[in-house]
Amino acid sequence: MKAARSLAHAFAKHGIRLVYGGGTVGLMGELARTLVSLSGPEAVHGIIPQALVQYEAAGRPIHVGKQGQVQQDVGIGANGEAVASDQAEKCDDATMNAANTLVGGGSITEPVPQFEVFGKTTVVNSMHERKQMMADLVKAGGPGSGFIALSGGYGTLEELMEVTTWNQLGIHARGICLYSVGGYWNGLVQWIQTAVESGFITEKNRAIVVLKEDAEACVEALKGYEVSNGRFQLKWEEK
Repeated sequence: MKAARSLAHAFAKHGIRLVYGGGTVGLMGELARTLVSLSGPEAVHGIIPQALVQYEAAGRPIHVGKQGQVQQDVGIGANGEAVASDQAEKCDDATMNAANTLVGGGSITEPVPQFEVFGKTTVVNSMHERKQMMADLVKAGGPGSGFIALSGGYGTLEELMEVTTWNQLGIHARGICLYSVGGYWNGLVQWIQTAVESGFITEKNRAIVVLKEDAEACVEALKGYEVSNGRFQLKWEEK
């Protein structure tokens, strides 16, 4: 939780806004809540699938990784995160609002996180829609946009690898930073090294992902991120 609060303070210091996976629990709930307290509710935008809203409404911990994003000035990047079961905290009625509009039409009746506490919430139909919406925001972002992965589980790793692969394929050129608290991501960095030595990742593309151990360094890493010249030069159609 301390790392999440530290990242929120770094975002507030640099005028960065957060777009994350929605919700009120775990690391990202703490990051969102802290940043709202520092920069106001307009600084945070949560995007959450409808199915997960039901867990929020019941006050249950959400034991899945979620993807959020940060915005540097008017540009938007992303922040990968996860909710760990031992860090989840139950929400109550004071943290939830009533019905909200569902993206793509229709409505929901389950409570959503309270705007004054957690910022804006957008509810979508699926995990794929959530990731697509956040990817679109990332690609539309300005200087300093990027992905920061906090400690997490399966969901965090899956989404981290997806945005890393998209960078390698030339779908986006945003920075990707591992916020390694207590050496949490050291094992992944070792795997990258092994993949490079085994010929599965090129030496140049090793640098697509960077590792930092404090919040301020993560923000600076995104600001100074240099795109690898080993990425695939592919043309992707935008629809």
